[in-house]
Amino acid sequence: MSTQRILVVDDEPKIRMTLRGYLEADGFDVLEAPDGPAGLSGVIREQPDLVVLDVMLPGLDGFDVLRRIRATSQVPVILLTARDEEVDRVIGFTAGSDDYVTKPFSARELALRVRAILRRAEGAQPPEERTLRFDGLVIDPDSRTVTAGADRTVELSALDFDLLVAMARTPGRVFTRRGLIEHVWGRDFFGDERVVDVHIRTLRRALGDDANAPRFVGTVRAIGYRFLARPTI
Repeated sequence: MSTQRILVVDDEPKIRMTLRGYLEADGFDVLEAPDGPAGLSGVIREQPDLVVLDVMLPGLDGFDVLRRIRATSQVPVILLTARDEEVDRVIGFTAGSDDYVTKPFSARELALRVRAILRRAEGAQPPEERTLRFDGLVIDPDSRTVTAGADRTVELSALDFDLLVAMARTPGRVFTRRGLIEHVWGRDFFGDERVVDVHIRTLRRALGDDANAPRFVGTVRAIGYRFLARPTI
């Protein structure tokens, strides 16, 4: 099995060096880029297995780099930022990031997140799964496609798709945020449980679901979420 490659895009040499040390110790091949344009070129040229991407970059900020990556690739991306505003998390997850780490951070913890995300990505496409059919929604886990209404294809990030499938497999079941994290992100996820709320918002938006009168994803106050639609044959 070939060594997995991680691209670290950060304008601080010390951070790149520290992450390189931890990730190489874990058996990864590490590539580096010091700015946004170099990071984007690295993704296109090197086809890494995961990208660690700083938000505050010269030349092209991390959000713009992420949006351009998502135009052609679903490579997992972990965002790094010195800011901890909720709006930044929302922007990052809406643009398609898989995780969000605020500086200062533990390099050991980030290396564990890298491994957890790659492990989840490797198992993200189980073969020959049953198509899930509901009134107004069809979810095909095998092809990882979602169709709403007669023929509207719903564009979802990899995480949003996994979140939808986790709930839709057992309609009516109440999931806590921690339960969804364990289903989708894995048991060794170390981030803020509010990441679930951010992804539920983007999922509802993609489905055209009204949070005040939802058809598909309902909120269970003080607990979590559940899938509302009933299966059809």
